[in-house]
Amino acid sequence: MTEPPAPDSPAGVSDGFGANAVAASSVVAGVVRRLRAAGCVFAEEEAALLIEAAGSDAELHELVERRAAGLPLEHILGWAEFAGLRIAVDPGVFVPRRRTELLVAEALPLLRPGSVVLDLCCGSGAVGTALAAGASGVRVYAADIDPAAVRSARRNLPDAADVFEGDLYDALPAELRGRFDVIVVNAPYVPSDAIATMPPEARLHEARVALDGGGDGLDVQRRVIAEARDWLSPTGRLLIETSEHQAPATAALFTAAGLHPHIRHDDDLDATVVMGGR
Repeated sequence: MTEPPAPDSPAGVSDGFGANAVAASSVVAGVVRRLRAAGCVFAEEEAALLIEAAGSDAELHELVERRAAGLPLEHILGWAEFAGLRIAVDPGVFVPRRRTELLVAEALPLLRPGSVVLDLCCGSGAVGTALAAGASGVRVYAADIDPAAVRSARRNLPDAADVFEGDLYDALPAELRGRFDVIVVNAPYVPSDAIATMPPEARLHEARVALDGGGDGLDVQRRVIAEARDWLSPTGRLLIETSEHQAPATAALFTAAGLHPHIRHDDDLDATVVMGGR
């Protein structure tokens, strides 16, 4: 732990923080010390982002203390980096993880100009936004049950995209039934009992509805997969992120629903996707 700051030390990270006599390198070092003391593993990288985001010493003090208190960095900054993009993320909204880039990587080769895509359980709309950026001429729809997530998704997705609020497919207009060439899904898949073991950043600051997958983590996936054939085009594909140990059970749900599953895993991303069509 670092020495406690001197009384009235702005930002609580070093003596004279923000004073003209303090060099920029001292400011950085002070922020890094504060973040390290709070347990931030990537303190140097986070310090650089917080300093860039702050418009004044007072604002930097506030940002650093919010991070030290455990708020997700992405909620403090208002954005997350995902697939080379800055995705707007409002407080309380699920923060897109790097592992979910596998979902994008597997979906992109399936898309052609005119393809119709559904980003279901869209959260901030990160996956749909990345697909729209990486494939020209696609039509993107998105849906989520969380109103805060829907607001973020509408900020991120292209103006031509439609974002709906509601429970899975119930959120969608009936005329979209049978039209989707690709459905990408990052449904919650954490077993209910395991949420208590998640990092505080997630379990305390992200909506539980974005995390809780029920007893075995597959409750939402079951509902998504069971109805997928009704919403896919004849050659459409469903892609769902899951965990490596849950993947066989997810694949079995595909088979039971009349879809032929394939499991993709990426060691570098520690990511797993189950995908399949008729």
